[in-house]
Amino acid sequence: MSMLGPVAVLLPVKSFAEAKLRLAPALDPGRRAALARAMATVVVAAAAPLPTAVVCDDAEVASWARDLGALVVWEPERGLNRAVEAGVARLAGAGAARVVVAHADLPQAPAGRLADVARFAGVTIVPDHDDNGTNVICVPGGAPFTFSYGPGSFLRHAAEAHRLGLPLRVVRDPALSHDVDLPSDLAAYLSRAAS
Repeated sequence: MSMLGPVAVLLPVKSFAEAKLRLAPALDPGRRAALARAMATVVVAAAAPLPTAVVCDDAEVASWARDLGALVVWEPERGLNRAVEAGVARLAGAGAARVVVAHADLPQAPAGRLADVARFAGVTIVPDHDDNGTNVICVPGGAPFTFSYGPGSFLRHAAEAHRLGLPLRVVRDPALSHDVDLPSDLAAYLSRAAS
C-alpha cells in the first residue's frame, strides 16, 4: 500500500449477495444486492477527495472497490470489528494520522461529506438517528482503539474514546445518520428521496 495523506476513509463492505438480510421482507435477493452496491457506491463518493480503502473478504466487492479507485484491504473471516481494526492499522501504517470508518449503507451521504468528519484531532462519532449505532467514526490512526459494532455501539465507542483519554466530538448529521438496515429504514429513505 503506497503512502497516504493525513486522513483516509475505510469502508467495511460484506458480500453484496449476503448484505442487508434484514431487508428480506421488503426486497428479493437480487434487489438487496443491487441496493447494497448502490449505497456503498454513494459512500465511496462521500469519501472523495480522501484516499479510500474497502476492507472486505469477497472477490466481487474487491473488484467493485478497485473499479472505483479504492484500495482493497483483504481481511478474510475476521468479523466486522477485527476487520475494521486491521483496516485502520493498515491505513495508519501507510501514513494516515486519522481514519474515518464509514458504513456502506448511508444512501443520503453527500459527495465529499466524510472529509468534514475528520476535522477534529480526537474521536468523532456520527451516531445513527436513534443514537444507538455508529454510522461513521473518525479515530487517530495510531490509537489502539477497540471497535465494538452492533446494537449500542455509539455508547461503547464513546466510552472507548474516554478510556483512551481521547477528546470526543459527537456530530448528529441527518445526511449520515440515516442508515438502511430494516424495511422501515428503507421505507423512510424512499419517502425522503421522493420528497
